[in-house]
Amino acid sequence: MKISRGARVLGALLIALLVLFVVSLVACHREPAGVAVKYQCPMHPNFVSDQPGDCTICGMRLVPVEVRTAAPTPAAPSPEASPSPSARRVLFYRNPMNPSITSPVPAKDEMGMDYVPVYESEAAPAPVEGFATVALGPQGLRLAGVQTAKARRDVIHRTIRAVGLVAPDERRIRHVHTKIAGWIEKLYVNFTGQQVRAGEPILRIYSPELLASQEEYLRARQTAAKFAGSALPEVRQGGADLVAAARRRLELFDVPESLIARLDATGKAERTVTLLAPVSGYVTTKDVFEGQQVEPGMELFTITDLQHVWVEGDFYEYEAKLLRVGQEARVLLPYDPRQKLAGRVTYVYPTVDPASRTLKMRLEFDNPNLALKPGMFADVEADVESRAGIVVPDSALVDTGLRQLVFVDLGAGRFEPREVTVGVRTGGQVLILSGLEAGEDVAVRANFLLDSESRLRAAITQMQGPSPSPTASPGGER
Repeated sequence: MKISRGARVLGALLIALLVLFVVSLVACHREPAGVAVKYQCPMHPNFVSDQPGDCTICGMRLVPVEVRTAAPTPAAPSPEASPSPSARRVLFYRNPMNPSITSPVPAKDEMGMDYVPVYESEAAPAPVEGFATVALGPQGLRLAGVQTAKARRDVIHRTIRAVGLVAPDERRIRHVHTKIAGWIEKLYVNFTGQQVRAGEPILRIYSPELLASQEEYLRARQTAAKFAGSALPEVRQGGADLVAAARRRLELFDVPESLIARLDATGKAERTVTLLAPVSGYVTTKDVFEGQQVEPGMELFTITDLQHVWVEGDFYEYEAKLLRVGQEARVLLPYDPRQKLAGRVTYVYPTVDPASRTLKMRLEFDNPNLALKPGMFADVEADVESRAGIVVPDSALVDTGLRQLVFVDLGAGRFEPREVTVGVRTGGQVLILSGLEAGEDVAVRANFLLDSESRLRAAITQMQGPSPSPTASPGGER
């Protein structure tokens, strides 16, 4: 059977139309280029997974979302997608404003900033266990405010400081007591704090015993005058000894020489006796009033000479081994910081105060203008040690409690944690005994950010293991 030419053309046309319909149908069911399906938690947008499942934070079912990604081009393959084994591999993506928030896929934070990739080479193990080397770009360094300082070789002088208290010189304190019984008829020292000078009158007392002693002295003089005409030397000497004994009794009762001279001149005993100040100083205690009866041994006044005072500093017991007699020290007065008194340690007390656990150290100063008043607080500084070595600012140290770390600048925004041994710390400087070399740069500001970032990277690296799977676990808050 012969088929006409028109029938053959019509059949070919029908076959072509059928092929075009099948191709278009397959294309309609294809996923458009540049669109990937991810699964996201509706309550925690930062939790993103490549596979359906439940949120590990709140347990809610993940919702599928379309994430548009840039179509790969043969001319510029991304480092992550490159099959080359030498290419750097991304471990995770970190929130640039909050390093504790991570994601296994590229994402943006609430302000629209792209997450920063963290490469496997940046999370390499650091010399300190539990810490990792931190890599920050220029933007990260600027936002974190990281500043560095150079470790230098220098001499550091250790100075210990303590609170001091001005105290009177105990060798210049005099208690005034009465040695006889009597009644105070007149006080010349009427208030606490009054200044007195040696030899000035302080009180006038009536004492029957003193009156009897005066009369005894006068009778002894009369008897000695009678014995003076005796031909026997023993009698004359006996009269003189009697007068000397009576005079000595008056002197032992603190009767002034002026009163004894008046007794010799007038031959009459006086009813009251004026007692004089034994030393110069200030009345710091007054326990007597006019008209008061006094007894032997009773304390009347305390007179303190303040021309020479002590400054006693209270140092902690662990500093006791650093204190020694003769070392230089300074005293700074709170009310006048410009004035510094230089001196030397004159005494270190042998016992520790059980209440405050402190040890007293004493300085002595002349006090002609009474600038130092007992009871006044002062700051005491003592130079105890000088050592040479590697010196860095004190702010460079990160103290974990069991060890001290510094973050060394390796260049290109990379900081390596390094454990160091610390020596003398004073004046905002610290001496490094080991772990650091002169000339190396260390971070002195934003150390707490470097510390948290280093711990976080080390923890994530440990959880992911040495060969993490291509699909990393979703990130979350630490």
